[in-house]
Amino acid sequence: MEKENGIASATCGLRKTLGILGGKWKILIICSIDEVGVMRYNELKRKVDGITNTMLANSLHELENDGMVLRKQYMEMPVRVEYELTDRCRSVIPILLELKAWGEKNIP
Repeated sequence: MEKENGIASATCGLRKTLGILGGKWKILIICSIDEVGVMRYNELKRKVDGITNTMLANSLHELENDGMVLRKQYMEMPVRVEYELTDRCRSVIPILLELKAWGEKNIP
């Protein structure tokens, strides 16, 4: 019998976090934006090695919908769009940096 708030249950904080940050690209996008502060789409495309246009666009859209990234569009020609992290997203950066350090130390 599954505990209501047990690990991996529908209400588990880890499960919810992985639902937002999971996948191959989202953490890399977040860390790239964090390094610079504000980034445009093409800057992100160049920075995140190997990501396709479709995956970048989809990941940014999902991160925006989940309240992790702010998208600001300027009404000029050509249209300029910038992305930055929300305060909510910035709060997870120390955890991601710890994961990075762990990976550098423990994974050859």
